[in-house]
Amino acid sequence: MKLTPYGKPQTTVIIAIIVLAAALAAVFCVNKLIPVCIILIIGVAALAFFRDPARKIPTDKNILVAPADGKVTDITELDDHEYFGGPVTRIGIFLSVLNVHINRTPCAGRVTWKFEKPGLCLNALKSELASQKNQSCSIGMECPDHPVSKVVVKQITGAIARRIVCECQEGSELLAGERYGMIKFGSRTELFIPRNSKAQITVKPGDKVKAGETVMVKY
Repeated sequence: MKLTPYGKPQTTVIIAIIVLAAALAAVFCVNKLIPVCIILIIGVAALAFFRDPARKIPTDKNILVAPADGKVTDITELDDHEYFGGPVTRIGIFLSVLNVHINRTPCAGRVTWKFEKPGLCLNALKSELASQKNQSCSIGMECPDHPVSKVVVKQITGAIARRIVCECQEGSELLAGERYGMIKFGSRTELFIPRNSKAQITVKPGDKVKAGETVMVKY
């Protein structure tokens, strides 16, 4: 199981706790096998949150792939967005604690806008409330070789997730499906695209998606 470097501080602590707890159980417990096995199972489950599986990125230049693993919760038309300066379509994805939490880019492009907003940590399943009130980090990308032209991905904290990692900066050149960050322990990710009659959204609420692999929009 490959672990993401984004979670190195946490995985180092988890491994240290596993080793210490297993050693103490082996020394002080009469029946050593059961407590050691329980400790290992809990430890591996905690480490699994930081797993970073390889993904097969589609090569089609006229698609947008999912920016996160999880379940599509809503597809909403909005009248305006500050990065686009006009109407947009928003696709929301909820990430449970069981999902992979690595964020990937929906297409290739250049980061021209990054906005980090302080806020609350409300339940990410409450789509509209979480989108408006929770702590978030948004990146806007210009995509000159893609029909979308511009796209925004927004990372949002949840009731459990309290830490957003976004390693890219304005000026970063990113490939389609490239890893650029993660949200730790349950959260929400949103994809914004300009409202366009040529955009064919290929997912619906309730669909499960995989970051960098599931096609969400076709042009």
